[in-house]
Amino acid sequence: MIAGALDTKSRLAAILFSVAAAVLLGGLVVGLTGANPISVYLEIAKGAVLGRGLDETLARSVPLVGMALAAAIALRAGLVNLGGDGQMLIGGLAAALVALYLPVPGVARAVLALAAAICAGGLYAWLAAILQLSLGIPFLIASLLFSYIARGLTSYLVRYPLRDPSTGMPETYRVASGARLPAHILDLPVSMAMVIMAVVAVVIVVNDRSGVNGFEWRMTGLNARFAQYSGVDLSRQTQRVAFLSGALAGLVGALLILGQQYRFTDGALLAPGYTWSGLMAAVLAMASPIATIVTSVFFAALQVGGFSMERALGLPAVLTWVLQALIILCLAARPIFFRKR
Repeated sequence: MIAGALDTKSRLAAILFSVAAAVLLGGLVVGLTGANPISVYLEIAKGAVLGRGLDETLARSVPLVGMALAAAIALRAGLVNLGGDGQMLIGGLAAALVALYLPVPGVARAVLALAAAICAGGLYAWLAAILQLSLGIPFLIASLLFSYIARGLTSYLVRYPLRDPSTGMPETYRVASGARLPAHILDLPVSMAMVIMAVVAVVIVVNDRSGVNGFEWRMTGLNARFAQYSGVDLSRQTQRVAFLSGALAGLVGALLILGQQYRFTDGALLAPGYTWSGLMAAVLAMASPIATIVTSVFFAALQVGGFSMERALGLPAVLTWVLQALIILCLAARPIFFRKR
């Protein structure tokens, strides 16, 4: 227990150090543009938490937290899932098809669409795990290459057989209102997508801290050979972790389709870069679920605040992406500055 507390403290110290160092370096970058770094950071903070900015931050946090946890689950067990884009696309398209064409009542259609997205995304990641176990193709490579296949397949489907001819965009028909996820619950600025993601996050945190699976995943991530000697079935665990990671990415695709976009548009799910931002958040948090959630919300606030800063000061919002990259680089360089005694 003491070791766990020390590990948590060291992880928190590393994250805080990385953020602080990146803020200083980012201030230097901003200063080179001729702007005042303090004004820039204040504008980012105000744009992320004041007025509509808070609603946008919360809405952006839903897919970002989901994709970050999908990456963290895999990292925790020693896998690197670079196929989040493909799993999200497959899950989003599955949700759209069920919501559009399944002849059941609206609420049931929404539930089945979410289930279809979870299964589709999970199975797509599971196939990459099977390639690793049967042919020796690393999961990192297989999952990444599967993303290109998913992009091509979904793009073809929404451009030709599934396209809504009444629009000039390569996209499906709009999902009926009865199959959509409520944007507000009890007149509160809380959507059903937020509630679903919050429940998923709690389950993942509890499993990581108290569940047998969580303990085995952590043990495998630290030393796979030791975990195997301890009785962990690595083949079964790899398949299970890959499926869960992909299922969560597929769920994110469904939440975006049913809760925000209401139709599958070619390229719309990938444009915000949720997969790579989520991966950066998971890496910064060292795959700890709680730290991953906090870091994801921080990144969401940073991105939303960046758009506000762009409108107010005329500086490009890409500066916030530079800041994210600097945070990760500072984390990677941390051992140079803090060597163990």
